[in-house]
Amino acid sequence: MKLNLFTKSDRYRFVTFIVYILLFPVSSVFANERIIHVIDFTGQENGSAVSWLKREGFEFELKANKLNPRFENDALVISTQDEVAGLFGLKFAQQDFVHDVKRVEIVWGVNKYPDGADWNNGINSVPIAVMFSFGTEKLSSGLPLGIKAAPYFLSPFIGKEEDQDKMYVGKLWRKGGRYFCVASGDQTGQTIITDFEVDERFKSTFNHDNTPPITAIAFQKNTRNTQGGSEAFIKKITFLSK
Repeated sequence: MKLNLFTKSDRYRFVTFIVYILLFPVSSVFANERIIHVIDFTGQENGSAVSWLKREGFEFELKANKLNPRFENDALVISTQDEVAGLFGLKFAQQDFVHDVKRVEIVWGVNKYPDGADWNNGINSVPIAVMFSFGTEKLSSGLPLGIKAAPYFLSPFIGKEEDQDKMYVGKLWRKGGRYFCVASGDQTGQTIITDFEVDERFKSTFNHDNTPPITAIAFQKNTRNTQGGSEAFIKKITFLSK
C-alpha cells in the first residue's frame, strides 16, 4: 500500500517554501541597489560614432580622432594600427554629478591587444580603459605649472600580461590616479562584464572617509611603445547605488 504523506496543499506550500529560500538571497541583494545612471553605446547603426559622441558631450583629447570611433556589431569600437594615445572624456554638469555610487558594471572587450603592452615592465599601454573622476578638487599631474591637473580618478583596464586585480600607479597623476587590471590573459573577441566596486575602493586607496560624486568619465586607448595595432569595444557602463 502506497502512503501519501503530503496532501496536495502541503506539497504546494513545500514547493513555495523551497522557491522562496532559493530566490530570497538574490532578491535581497538587488533590493538594496538601484541603477542611477547608464551610458549605453548599443542600439546604434553601424558607422562613424564621431557625431554621436560629440552630440552626447564627449570631448576628443590627444589623438582620439585617429582611433576611428565607430559603431559596429552593437558596440562602440576604437582601433588603430599605429602608436597612438587618445581619450574620449565626458564631464558632467554639477546637477548631473552621479552621487552615492557603490559599483559600476562595464560591458566591453578586446579584439586585438597591443603587442608589447605590459604595466609590470613599465609599458603603460592599454587596449581600452575607463576612467572615473571623483569630486572637483584638482591634483597635480606631476607636470610643471599645474599642467593637466585633474581630480582623483580610478581607472579599470583590460590587460593581457598584467596581473588581474592588481592596482598600478601611472607615470603621471601619481597622487590622485590609480589603474586596476580587471581582466587578464588572452580573451580576444570575448565580451567581458566587469563589476568594479568604487566606494570602498576610493576610500581605502586615497585614505578618505567619504567618496565624492563621480563628476566625469572617459574611455581611452594607448598603444604607445607597442607594435601599435589594437582594437577594442565597449557596450555599456551602468552605475549602481549604495
